[in-house]
Amino acid sequence: MPKNKVFYELFEDVARVVKEIGITLNQMINESDKDKRAVYLSKIEDLEHKNDDNSHKIFTELGRNFITPFDREDIHSLASALDDIADYIYATAKKIHIYSVNPNDSAISKMGELIEQGTSEIEIAVNGLRDMKNLRKMTEAMVKINSVENQADDVYDLGIEKLFETENDIKTLIKKREIFSSMETVTDKCEDAANVIESIIIKYA
Repeated sequence: MPKNKVFYELFEDVARVVKEIGITLNQMINESDKDKRAVYLSKIEDLEHKNDDNSHKIFTELGRNFITPFDREDIHSLASALDDIADYIYATAKKIHIYSVNPNDSAISKMGELIEQGTSEIEIAVNGLRDMKNLRKMTEAMVKINSVENQADDVYDLGIEKLFETENDIKTLIKKREIFSSMETVTDKCEDAANVIESIIIKYA
């Protein structure tokens, strides 16, 4: 493995921010006051911009360094997947705010918990890349991410079913359906990132 640790440091920074964005979204979902939710949205926006900067640094280093710790394609794929997680969390937060939807909904709340879990496990898996000495811990994290994605699919299906059964206002129905869809995509993106990490482990561990 090359001595240059810059990619590990950048990926760890990105994963830490992704986790923080996931936590903040869950906090926003559990806040009933719109003005206070706006404060959480502002924090998510700042974190998302910070993540964009870190992702740009990874791509810059990729163009600058001939020797990389693992395949250039995997570095690019992982950076893109992590960036997608942050982007879709930010998109979800914006929808909640712009649509003025009170996210006091059991399915939305459960999705928020799952997103926080998924982003926390992403950080664990990414941090393991530096030396790959604790493959069991990394593998457990990826199994949990897969479980989160499966649970999110079920919550999404049940949430949409309940929404169509109980929501009489068509505008609110459309707004909540978009929020559900955006949140479910976040968990898909977490699984995408886990799949890239798994590919790296298979090649180099």
